[in-house]
Amino acid sequence: MLSYLWGFMIIIGIVVGIFNGNIAEVGNAAINSSKEAVSLCISMVGIMSMWTGMMQVAKKCGLVASFTKALRPVISLLFPGIPKGHVVNEYIASNMIANILGLGWAATPMGLMAMRELKKLNNNSDLASCDMCTLLIVNISSLQLIPVNIIAYRSQYGSANPAEILMAGIITTCFSTLVGVIFAITARKIVSRRHGHR
Repeated sequence: MLSYLWGFMIIIGIVVGIFNGNIAEVGNAAINSSKEAVSLCISMVGIMSMWTGMMQVAKKCGLVASFTKALRPVISLLFPGIPKGHVVNEYIASNMIANILGLGWAATPMGLMAMRELKKLNNNSDLASCDMCTLLIVNISSLQLIPVNIIAYRSQYGSANPAEILMAGIITTCFSTLVGVIFAITARKIVSRRHGHR
C-alpha cells in the first residue's frame, strides 16, 4: 500500500512540475534529496550500530535479564496470557527497553520475535490475540527517555541544540503510553466479558 502511495505522490509531483514549467527543479530536487538520503542513512547507521551494540553488551552482562525481572510486574499486568517462564517475556522486555531508549530500529527485531512467539501461544491463528494487540499498542505508543532517532535527524539537518526536544518527547510519550495502556487493558476486559457471555 505504501509503495502505491509513494508512487502516486511522485507521479503527481512530476505532472505538476511539467505543467508549471519547473520539471528541471523537480529533477534537481530528486538528485539532491537522494544525496541527503544517503548521507542521513550513513549517519543513522553509525548511531544505531552504537546503540544496538550497547544493547548486546547489556544483554551479555546480564542487564537485560535484570531489566526483564524489573519489568515482570508490568509485563504480567499487560500480558496476563503469557506463561511466567516463557522466552517471549525477555523479547517483550528487550523491545520495551529499546523503545524507552529511543532505539526504534533496535526494538523492531525483538518485537518481531515476540510476535512470532505470541502467535505460537495463540495456536498459530491468523486472528491476533489480545496479547499481540497489546504488544503492538505498547510498541507504537512507547515511552521514550532518549529519542535517539529524532536527535540524530535534528543533528544531521544542522539544529543548534538537537537534544532540546528531550523533555517534550518524554512528556508526550508518557501521555501516549498511558493512553495506550489504558486502551489495551480496557479492550482486554471488554473482550473477556464478551467471551464470558458466550
